[in-house]
Amino acid sequence: MLGVHCSVSGGLQNSFDEAVALGIDTFQIFTRNQRQWKAKPISEEEQQTFSAAWKQHPQVKVIFSHSSYLINLASADPELQKKSIQGMTDEVKRCHALGLSFAVLHPGAAGEHSEEDAMKRIAGALKDIIAETSDSKVKILLENTAGQGSHVGYKFEHLKNIMDMVGSDRIGTCFDTCHAFASGYDISTEHGFDNVMKEFDNVVGLKHINAVHLNDSKGDLGSRLDRHDHIGQGKIGKLAFKLMMHKFAHVPKVIETDESDNMNVVNIELLRELGK
Repeated sequence: MLGVHCSVSGGLQNSFDEAVALGIDTFQIFTRNQRQWKAKPISEEEQQTFSAAWKQHPQVKVIFSHSSYLINLASADPELQKKSIQGMTDEVKRCHALGLSFAVLHPGAAGEHSEEDAMKRIAGALKDIIAETSDSKVKILLENTAGQGSHVGYKFEHLKNIMDMVGSDRIGTCFDTCHAFASGYDISTEHGFDNVMKEFDNVVGLKHINAVHLNDSKGDLGSRLDRHDHIGQGKIGKLAFKLMMHKFAHVPKVIETDESDNMNVVNIELLRELGK
């Protein structure tokens, strides 16, 4: 269960071209332009084309989306929160139409308000979104963050608190290695990795990790810097990724690094080697 974030340039179905070229069995996509609020609904023709492409490539087991970067469910601005709820509701519906399993979500930024208030707003918004998409099984995965600015989600307790307040089995988590390291969780050594995994299990539960982002970190431990690096080329190092590959063998894992210079191929080959 290893893949990348695939391009949908020219049509959602084109994501399978990259998947086939890399020989991967899972991948992540944007179902829409992630930097714009407005998006055309997915047409029946798009649904059918995507479904037909998937049927041609049954080796692809799980596909999930990353929601728009504009969404901020933690916002205290009523207008922005309303747009964010609508945007995330739309994302879940798009995933449902395409047969995707999950929609990954950055929990949100508190701004000038407290983290506690922000988490309450996030939970309330998620309840609304789940109610609006009650006919869907698509899970919303809260991604742990690097803690840049006022973003919540950089502590495992944040994810746990939000999940508890929502109280739905349609909320899970996406574990990002770069974000964890940048927020202060040292996974670079075997001892550190084991401790972090035990802590996550005690606080949230490893069973709630439904997807993984495998990214090395340009920033130091605890730097709060959200800068991804290629596998083994950042401050985390190869060992953590070997341990991740073995511990989460059956969890969908994708890399989100710069794909220039054929680096997707290089990263995937290295991770496969580490997973042996």
